[in-house]
Amino acid sequence: MTQQDLQFIGGARRSGSGAPLSIIAPATGAVIATGAGADATDVEAAVAAAREAFPGWAGLTPGARSDLMHEWARVLRARAAEFAAVESRNAGKPIRLATGFDVPGTIDNVAFFAGAARHLEGKAAAEYSADHTSAIRREPLGVIGSIAPWNYPMQMAGWKILPAVAAGNTVVLKPSELTPLSSLLFAEAATEAGLPPGVINVLTGTGAEAGQALVAHPAVAMVSFTGSTAVGRQVAATAAGAVKRVHLELGGKAPFVVFDDADLEAAARGAVAGALINAGQDCTAATRAYVQRPLFEEFVGRVADLMDRVTLGPVEDAETDMGPLISRDHRDKVSAMVEQARASGAKIVRGGRIPGHTPAAGSYYEPTLITGAAQDSAIVQREIFGPVLVALPFDTDDEGIALANDTAYGLAASAWSRSVFRTQRAAREIRAGCVWINDHIPIVSEMPHGGYQASGFGKDMSAYSFEEYTNIKHVMSDITAAAHKPWHDVVFRAE
Repeated sequence: MTQQDLQFIGGARRSGSGAPLSIIAPATGAVIATGAGADATDVEAAVAAAREAFPGWAGLTPGARSDLMHEWARVLRARAAEFAAVESRNAGKPIRLATGFDVPGTIDNVAFFAGAARHLEGKAAAEYSADHTSAIRREPLGVIGSIAPWNYPMQMAGWKILPAVAAGNTVVLKPSELTPLSSLLFAEAATEAGLPPGVINVLTGTGAEAGQALVAHPAVAMVSFTGSTAVGRQVAATAAGAVKRVHLELGGKAPFVVFDDADLEAAARGAVAGALINAGQDCTAATRAYVQRPLFEEFVGRVADLMDRVTLGPVEDAETDMGPLISRDHRDKVSAMVEQARASGAKIVRGGRIPGHTPAAGSYYEPTLITGAAQDSAIVQREIFGPVLVALPFDTDDEGIALANDTAYGLAASAWSRSVFRTQRAAREIRAGCVWINDHIPIVSEMPHGGYQASGFGKDMSAYSFEEYTNIKHVMSDITAAAHKPWHDVVFRAE
């Protein structure tokens, strides 16, 4: 256990002014760091640092910002093993996942936005009026207040910070108080790369203390939040009072639709990987497998067999496939939902238990496969955020797509078929921000991430995310040099 300064303000670590925090390793229950949390006083200091840094950062050329971000990517590559170890321990990720997914994905995102910083474009100058030239300026908003979740601490820090700073904004990020360590290192790496003090600030504190103060701060021009739909509603309500821009990436309940001509082995493997990535703590995880009836029994059997092969164990062990949930409290919530399904008549085909062979103080839960649940049950309709897949049969293509759309969410989905016509229909008709075809989960920096309905609005990643972090300004210039403009005649007639 180490005592740490858990705030990063104005280019340096500092202690917080709030209540003490303990950072716990989910795999063992051990306290790995302690420090003072952030409160409204720290929010004020971080926002002040970001405001001071904004004019200079926004005033740099896109090329200058790009160069600094490319150097940031270089620093991260050099420290990749360090970041993976910290992310694995703090968030309970198997080291194989942190090394092969979280860290390289974030580095690629930094490199992408380093390049994208030079391509902040609007319409080209042109004469849309006979007497004027029009042009579009794309300008940064100012200080961005960002709130990131605990499931992908480093990646979510990147998704929040990178488009904002590439566009010329400055950022105050509040990571989850459960998993702040890689976010703090991420900001330090940016400073090491040469980004000016105050461009990126990190506050480690609770939502009630630091998050609410950040969202409500009058100098924060925009709020970007990733987390639960319930908390997202609160963030939106607070921001609405100040008429400030909001970007929300909220919950998900991704359907996994398997048509009867699908490659069964590919679908079964995709379902296990898509459901169990990050122990199911992923808003795009496959949670509802709708399988056309001719394949249903075979699909369930194969998924059950593959789940039996998943290894739970110490996160530092390269042989471990799946780590713990983020906390024992969260594990108990997942377990309670499974037990509620069992009591309602659903069948627990695999899992549904707290494993006995993992550390008792850890927060592990077995990979779980459920059948026989009702479509309107909580296990089908509500976000579980754990390693739980519910499989349900359907008969017609119409029914499969209707069931896929039958939740309040709309973040991600997948469709599995050898028929291009079936998969393209699914892509058109499933209401989700991302529809994978014959795969589930992969993301790339060049493509956007964001949802429909209760999954929120706005985009992370890709050049589309610049729409969240910039204002569009129309500049209209007279090209006649005439004192009297023809349109003046509709207002007054001068002699």
